[in-house]
Amino acid sequence: MFKSGFIALTGRPNVGKSTLMNLLVGEKAAIVSEKPQTTRNRIRGILTTNDFQAVFIDTPGIHKPRHRLGERMVQIALSTIREVDLVLFLADAGAGPGGGDEYIINALGQVSTPVILVVNKADLAPGDRVQELIGHYSRLYAFAAALGVSALTGHNREKLLSLIAERLPEGPCYYPEDMITDQPERLIVAELVREKILRLTREEVPHAVAVEVEAMRRREGRDLVDIEATIFVEKDSQKSIVIGKGGAMLKEVGKLARQEIEALLGSPVFLRLWVKVRRDWRNREGTWQGLGLEME
Repeated sequence: MFKSGFIALTGRPNVGKSTLMNLLVGEKAAIVSEKPQTTRNRIRGILTTNDFQAVFIDTPGIHKPRHRLGERMVQIALSTIREVDLVLFLADAGAGPGGGDEYIINALGQVSTPVILVVNKADLAPGDRVQELIGHYSRLYAFAAALGVSALTGHNREKLLSLIAERLPEGPCYYPEDMITDQPERLIVAELVREKILRLTREEVPHAVAVEVEAMRRREGRDLVDIEATIFVEKDSQKSIVIGKGGAMLKEVGKLARQEIEALLGSPVFLRLWVKVRRDWRNREGTWQGLGLEME
């Protein structure tokens, strides 16, 4: 009997949802960053074995929004948990319980979907801390199962996959066996550029950044892909930071992004980046679709 299903990863921002999904899938399907609220869309990562196909959905971290985009991100996360076969609720073993946990658990209580408690970052927890946290959260909600893992080191990956497989319904293979994500190449390329900006910048810049791939084509007669992308920020000061002194920051972003894009496409890449100011774009819904943000 072949099993298949959709599994949502939910939790507070920065608990390691994207890192865990990449670990479970076995390859990089979502960008990762130490910055909270990195994920803006529902990113799907696909794991296919001889016995099951698990489609993981990495949702935006549920948080108190400060702009209209943030409000929509939270709506996406909450709606996803009502549409899947299984939910993984992630808690942070290093940081411990947070203010948003009970809000998420209350939302989980409004659906009949089984939920597995995943205490992530177990490598940062001393002694019996993971078991203490499992006890704490289990008093708040009747989880189908609970496990401490480390998305960074891979600790308990196979045990978690076993818990997931046990709870998947019988079903078809929704995606081709060799597919690890259903995201369009342009979106993945834009996200890789954004990931490098998140890594290299600080303060208000990361969350004000969006990237749009405006052109992506294979150069005629050459094994080379030309990519043109625009980085949008909200303020002139942010534009200056992203460009950097003498263009140094933008050059480093391009170099790091190009390395991963070339690995993704299997071809050399000529990447051209521009930086433009689109003021207050996170509060202007009409701009979101053009920036590849899933708002349905």
